[in-house]
Amino acid sequence: MPTSKKLDTTANNDKPEMLMDERRQHILDLIQRHGRALVGELSRELKISQITVRKDLDYLQSKGLVQRSHGGALRIQASALIDPTLQEKQKQNFREKERIAAAALKMVEDGQCIILDSGTTTTAIAKGLKRFSQLTVITNAVNIAAELAGTDFEVILVGGSLRKNSFSLVGPLAEDNLQEMHADILFLGVDGFDLEVGITTPNFLESRVNRAMVKAAQTVVAVCDSSKFNRRSLSRIVPPSAIHYVITDCKLPNDIAEALRLQNINLTLV
Repeated sequence: MPTSKKLDTTANNDKPEMLMDERRQHILDLIQRHGRALVGELSRELKISQITVRKDLDYLQSKGLVQRSHGGALRIQASALIDPTLQEKQKQNFREKERIAAAALKMVEDGQCIILDSGTTTTAIAKGLKRFSQLTVITNAVNIAAELAGTDFEVILVGGSLRKNSFSLVGPLAEDNLQEMHADILFLGVDGFDLEVGITTPNFLESRVNRAMVKAAQTVVAVCDSSKFNRRSLSRIVPPSAIHYVITDCKLPNDIAEALRLQNINLTLV
């Protein structure tokens, strides 16, 4: 028995270097496939401590292979600059977006003025608004304006240059017009929500219009599925402190949910 224990100890001493390399490669593969990885999820999956996971992620970042973020790490590539089309976005997390839209509609009352950002989640909200009888809807999304064209709502397009990828209007004209407007609620779709940086979008011009929307609205509601968290895109719109409500799906990790609440953001999980 003593000999056996000694052999086991020697074997354990031989394995860590190999297992460490395999583990780090596994983590890197996960991040490359999914765009991100969270410390808590990796700890549970690999059955290692969160401290060990953080060390692995720090090592991968030191090699320029990943980008560390609050609670995990992000894929390093041009993904921060990628600007997918509206059609591509529609195929992603469709059911979650429908549930998020349903929750958002509960915040709306007849007679209000609503701002809708461009995007697939906000388009789902626009479709649901048809149950109301009297609303003013301000938007920079041409497809949302077309969606609401058959209603009795007052629909205001902010003007500007057309971004064909997102069917949105951007530029100084849109920004200037929004400065003259006031709304009760803004529903803002986001491409990335980092707890330190804030909410982001791949397009600089879009971020400026979104920022003007935030200034024009009394209540700001970020509507995004959980895949958007711990993710940074090219241009920051506003810091987390500018957001009053977040509506997202129930796949949101507990640590992120708690961090949002600690920043006095009202959180709805659907």
